[in-house]
Amino acid sequence: MKPTVLPLALLLALAPITRGALPTPDPDDGGITLPPGFRALVVGETSPTGRAGDGLRYITVAPNGDIYAKAVNKGIFALRDTNGDGRADEIKNFGAGAGTGIAIQNGWLYYSTTKGVYRYKYTPGQLVPTGEPETIVKDLPDQNQHNAKAFTFDGDGRLLVEVGSPANAFSNGDRQRGAKGKTPAEVDDFLKTHGGYWLFDANKPGQTQADGIHFSTGHRHSVSVTWHPVSREFFMNMMGRDGLNTIDPEDYDELDNAERVAEEMHVLKQGVNMGWPYTYWDPIKQARMVGPEYGGDGRKRNDDPAYDKPIVAFPGHWAPLQMTVYTGTQFPEKYRNGVFVAFHGSWNRAPRPQAGYKIAFVPFDAKGMPVGTYEDFATGFPGVEYFTNTNDARYRPSGVAVGPDGSLYVTETQKGRIWRIIYTGDTTPRARVVVASTASGQTLPAIGADTPGGKIYAQICAACHMPNGSGVPAMQPPLAGSPVLAGDTDRLINVILKGPAAVLSADREKFQNTMPPFGAVYNDADLASLINYVRANFAPAAPKVTPAQVAAQRGK
Repeated sequence: MKPTVLPLALLLALAPITRGALPTPDPDDGGITLPPGFRALVVGETSPTGRAGDGLRYITVAPNGDIYAKAVNKGIFALRDTNGDGRADEIKNFGAGAGTGIAIQNGWLYYSTTKGVYRYKYTPGQLVPTGEPETIVKDLPDQNQHNAKAFTFDGDGRLLVEVGSPANAFSNGDRQRGAKGKTPAEVDDFLKTHGGYWLFDANKPGQTQADGIHFSTGHRHSVSVTWHPVSREFFMNMMGRDGLNTIDPEDYDELDNAERVAEEMHVLKQGVNMGWPYTYWDPIKQARMVGPEYGGDGRKRNDDPAYDKPIVAFPGHWAPLQMTVYTGTQFPEKYRNGVFVAFHGSWNRAPRPQAGYKIAFVPFDAKGMPVGTYEDFATGFPGVEYFTNTNDARYRPSGVAVGPDGSLYVTETQKGRIWRIIYTGDTTPRARVVVASTASGQTLPAIGADTPGGKIYAQICAACHMPNGSGVPAMQPPLAGSPVLAGDTDRLINVILKGPAAVLSADREKFQNTMPPFGAVYNDADLASLINYVRANFAPAAPKVTPAQVAAQRGK
């Protein structure tokens, strides 16, 4: 009988990756900066034109080197290198739905949307799974803000899923000046279904939140979680709160807001409480502080031992996303069993310079516990050294995963780029081209800046909409070119008085952070001045507004 000869592409797809010749890195390492001895290459881009929804969140790598990355709003991308040069020459898009998480576990490709966790049967060598996905967990709370459903698995294969808190600090007038926290009874009831992790059976279809074990509580939002095989513990990073100076400008300034709220790494033990919404962690004072909504003033501490202390406190608003334990052997010894964290980068530091936008490395000891420090590993993603507006960043890291040969893979959300970082030992200096600043506007627009409206915009609005009105993709809408800002005056007044959710149509474009109503916070003259300021700078053809017009709408 004549032997069957398999095509080379199929042989490559079926074969597991073994340590051999590393691919040739890009001359500029794909535009990023790495420690001496490390190099990088661009594996591919899923959205080279920057189409909305094609950018990537988390990533996983199959035993044969195939890559699976969850898109922001467009299902899953599968990438394959068929000729061994390290670059994807086959890219497929499959599945549907927004979401964040993705992982290969026990012969299944798991992924999450904003409502649940699903899985495809994974067949080695088959780039795109066949058949329909199986629903493992369904009907999880999906309330727009903080609704990504990150997940991981423990050493026994059980599934841990986060349900975030759709609020900044769970208060009346969330993110609004003078906001007051909800009552303890309201907080307790809310935290029964939000602000924590739930543990599920990874192999049981059709589970709901009620079927899971309520594993932890007191989270604001955490999409950064992993299991460490040495200590056999979960670790997580919680995103710290926003808007200290927006809520209480008498006690906090913009520097407090930028620097005084940590992104917290914790050992995620069952029953742990992180102290949200009552508290936040100040990385400078190294203390748990009372939030302004609950009587805090920047000086009051909360030393309740029931609230866990972070083991690493990262700087404010860096936005930790996917994290992974380095289980490979390609990198030098110091990286073995340490953790890499992808930081998406800040938006709430404006008008201060933004920060984060990097891959950090957290060293762990021989027992699988953090030593308490971190260091920059991969930087240069924004392409600029100083910027206030998030849209000025060229790339924003989101996913990080270890490949079967010990390479580190990194995704980002702007263009859907994927890097592969390798260790070659080459310490030859490489030239870097970094732009010192950008031209899109680092300062607040000048027209009317000294008016009450200009001062309100600087204090309250610029942190979300950005000083130049560009907004933050998927989080806050741009003002420049906004049909609401330039359109019907009465509608615009009511949006500011009552909040967009109460005025605009239900089928409008949604953003993760919803503007609260400002009618109870500012008088008619101040709101008229605010509207005139933003229209003068971002919709100059629109007419001015008088306090009487605001009063007329307030009275309806």
